[in-house]
Amino acid sequence: MRETTNETLPRTAMIGVGSMGGAILTGLRAPDVSIELPIAVTTRSAASAAAFDDAEDVVAFAGESDPEANRRAVRGAGLVILAVKPWMISGAAREIADALEPGAIVVSVAAGVPSSAIEAELPEGVSVVGAMPNTPSHIGRGVTGIAGGSSASDQAVDTVRRLFETVGSVLVVREDQINDVAAVSGSGPAYVFLYAEHMTAAARRMGFDAEQARLLVQQTIAGAAELMVRSDEEPEQLRRNVTSPKGTTEQAIEVLQQADWGDLFDRALAANVRRSEELERGE
Repeated sequence: MRETTNETLPRTAMIGVGSMGGAILTGLRAPDVSIELPIAVTTRSAASAAAFDDAEDVVAFAGESDPEANRRAVRGAGLVILAVKPWMISGAAREIADALEPGAIVVSVAAGVPSSAIEAELPEGVSVVGAMPNTPSHIGRGVTGIAGGSSASDQAVDTVRRLFETVGSVLVVREDQINDVAAVSGSGPAYVFLYAEHMTAAARRMGFDAEQARLLVQQTIAGAAELMVRSDEEPEQLRRNVTSPKGTTEQAIEVLQQADWGDLFDRALAANVRRSEELERGE
């Protein structure tokens, strides 16, 4: 759940306001968040920037009409979020390097881009912190792993922690764990959606229509997730609570367990981490 703090976040600039950037921006604009305003953002098109014309808390610059958009946005900002595609990160860092404020904190939300690659483009004294948020951040229920690079102080990491607490929970990890965070929680919503996809299809094959199947599966997942969040019991015990000996659930669980879910998830997460490492090598 989102936590609030009385500490004021520094002036913030965001390079790119796509899906994840938009979620972060929504969190920063929440009425209970204390942040120095305005928040500066850059967009690719003038039309996207125009969407903020009437905003009192956001100023937008469009790269389409202003070649200096990114550099203008970061001037005066103590916190700079690089919310662009992974292959654009180093170029964006290089572009804004000499426009950054001394002591600024640069945050990357791109998978497969190590802090060292960004640090190499920036002046000394600028901190780099990597972050791996997930899509539930759009509704304030995200979980973000953050890791400071070699240039980041504890204070810089704490500032980034407070930033991402505006969109959910935060786990501070070592930088060599950030790919593992990506495998578990960054990609995790897709695993849940895959389960929902197959459960819905199975319900349809049993004879339920599309709306009925959607209701049964969607509310079962939502209710079970909320129960797990509110309960002090571990998932294993929660499963046992539903599984009466020699009952119907036990029969279904036995079939599912024959697929060896432990090994399946080990292999799936390992494949995810392996791909992050390939991206870091530029493959």
